[in-house]
Amino acid sequence: MQFSDADQQVLIDIMRWRRDVRHFKREAVPAHLIMELQRAVQLAPSVGNSRPWRIFMAQSHAIRNAVYENFQQSSQKAAGIYEPERLAQYEKLKLEAIQTAPVQLAIFTDTDPTQGHGLGRQTLASTLEQSTAMAVQNLNLVARSHGLGVGMVSILNPGAMEQLFEVPESWRFSFYLCIGWPEFKSDTPLLHELGWQENIEQNWIDM
Repeated sequence: MQFSDADQQVLIDIMRWRRDVRHFKREAVPAHLIMELQRAVQLAPSVGNSRPWRIFMAQSHAIRNAVYENFQQSSQKAAGIYEPERLAQYEKLKLEAIQTAPVQLAIFTDTDPTQGHGLGRQTLASTLEQSTAMAVQNLNLVARSHGLGVGMVSILNPGAMEQLFEVPESWRFSFYLCIGWPEFKSDTPLLHELGWQENIEQNWIDM
């Protein structure tokens, strides 16, 4: 299939405007858009066609409250690595949206899936989790194309998440995503705007 210059520019624009969102409206996400996100995940590549991602929709208040408590405990522990000046910045950051995002996904990676029959992961087992990450990137881009925001909550205790969702022993916690309509839109990364870390151009290295 051939794509036009305009098509290619749209793809770049979607990538540019994909942002980690922390501030959401409480407005619900229509079911047909959730199905679009599901389809985007299923279109992702995976090592040996193993499809190792396992996704829960966290809908109950009990589950969300438990995840939020996990976040609070983990955030307090994470703050201990910072010097006072950086700690003051850290404490002002909006790092999650568990109490407001209308759609929340807990995503795990099956590290021993029957699908794929072991192809491609014998020397690099990490390709399973990389496959899950590619599926999440698909979701991110399609969400952005519909005007939805996605925020990844990375300050969580993985073991506690695995216990909370009662997953099999071979499943590893990979992502917790908050999804919904963003309160505001900007093509500048939030951490850049807040002075935490600017975007840095990384040059490719010739060997």
